[in-house]
Amino acid sequence: MMDLELLQVSAPGLAYICLGGFVVLFSIVSLLVKEKFYINEVVLGTGFGIIIGPHVANVFTPRTWGPLENTITLEVMRIVLATGLFAVGVELPCAYMKEHAKSLLIMVVPTMAFGWVVVAGIIQALFPELNYVSSLCIAACLTPTDPVTCAAITRGKFATKHVPVNIRQILSAESAANDGLAYPFLAISIYLTVETSVRTALGKWFLVGWLYQVILGTVLGAVLGLLFSKLMKISHKRGFIDRESYVAQYLALAIFTMGIASTIGADDLLAAFAAGSAISWDGHFNVQTEDDVFSSVIDYVLNCGCFIYIGAWLPFDAYNSAEYGITPWKLVLLMITILVLRRIPPLLALYKFVPEITSWKEALFSGHFGPMGVSAVFVSALALTRLPTPEDPPANQAQYLAAVIQPIVSFIVLGSIIVHGLSIPFFNMGRGVHSHTVSLTMTWTSRNRATVPDWVLWARRAPDVVESAVDEDVEQGSTRTPKDTDESAVNIPDTGPPDVLTFEDVSGDVVSVVTRRHSRGIDNSSPELVQAIDNHTGPGNLGDGAPDDNQIKNVRFPTAQ
Repeated sequence: MMDLELLQVSAPGLAYICLGGFVVLFSIVSLLVKEKFYINEVVLGTGFGIIIGPHVANVFTPRTWGPLENTITLEVMRIVLATGLFAVGVELPCAYMKEHAKSLLIMVVPTMAFGWVVVAGIIQALFPELNYVSSLCIAACLTPTDPVTCAAITRGKFATKHVPVNIRQILSAESAANDGLAYPFLAISIYLTVETSVRTALGKWFLVGWLYQVILGTVLGAVLGLLFSKLMKISHKRGFIDRESYVAQYLALAIFTMGIASTIGADDLLAAFAAGSAISWDGHFNVQTEDDVFSSVIDYVLNCGCFIYIGAWLPFDAYNSAEYGITPWKLVLLMITILVLRRIPPLLALYKFVPEITSWKEALFSGHFGPMGVSAVFVSALALTRLPTPEDPPANQAQYLAAVIQPIVSFIVLGSIIVHGLSIPFFNMGRGVHSHTVSLTMTWTSRNRATVPDWVLWARRAPDVVESAVDEDVEQGSTRTPKDTDESAVNIPDTGPPDVLTFEDVSGDVVSVVTRRHSRGIDNSSPELVQAIDNHTGPGNLGDGAPDDNQIKNVRFPTAQ
């Protein structure tokens, strides 16, 4: 009897089993699923959350947690976004925000403003019970691009091989920047809803929404990032800090910055992104954390847990609420129009002012990949903290907005996860059909020359290339070719396998590999630089075929004396 009393089946215990079990099982086949079928943890985690949620297995039910449910949802999304945005800031090239400020300003502000206004008009047309100001509030939740879901086309094997590096970087930076800038769009909508005076609402929006939250949050994050960067460099110079402590900053500094910003009421998401950009501004932090996988593990586990939570949190029973004017066909129509009109028209109109986007095809690609996910759930949960608790039936417009904001937003999030999460697999299937028709030709043209394996194309690389003179040590990063060297006339001798393999930076689609070989037991210290240059460069990488037909250029450096 006593042994039976030790058996305690509780909701937290079942939730731990489900969450941990998903990560364990998905990890076993993650390489197959992510690199073969191009399906990441976003889609699978959401599907698993729906299965264990209240509408199927009824094991994990976040919406039954009472008054704290919205607070828990808000903080879970906040942690995942803050760590993800900090990582985006760190992984961008040194001083990227300074060099690409104009492009980001053009991509972020007009695109967000256009989508905000247009989506609000669509919402009001489909749900006439909402006035335009309330529709603006819901549209503000759908304005930011989700950096977690966006990683499907900015990271991984498919992105490295088929998406130009300039597109990947600008989309990552844009998704991080517009997450924090969702605050002002939400603030003006909330103030116009709850304040009786338009003048008071506009005054609070400018002073609180822009000056205090956005400006202060950005400055706070940048100062903290630069401060800790200086402190870690001093500590590293004196031998007080180890490599593991550098890597721990991915999580620790992100949470620290988020905590300070949210405590004083500033924009914590922009603060986390600014801190990540500032701490890696000079490249020192990147060098110390290069090739470490801890940050990727943290992102992976947090993303799995977050989207399982979202899947179980989705209010399927609210998607057919006639008393609020919500019906499935309206939600489906809203989702389709948002996917078409939210980002694609402004980017097609403005891409000529963004140097990183070189053609209308790249603009269309960038406009399509503006997923809505964690950030939309976060902003909707934040909006509920500033709206009154709705009665049944709602007594006024503010209560009606509080009752319908999450059903509408959550359905759009679900649709975005499905559409954007499965776009790459469907795109790859289309490419597969085309590649079979030219496989014989590609095989014949590449039969008599060496090729570079696929894993070279997506191995993690240093953020910057350090060029130096020929007489410098190549292992320290020199990739400069001697002026009098005929690159096309030198071949690699087949004298055995390389004993040193170092990856340098990738600029566009060029992969540099430095090798050393032994010749008959004698150390031949003249390294070789092998450059695998993809024939399918530029915009063609978005869909013109697999870059398997490579040209190999071989260079032998003279021995350093």
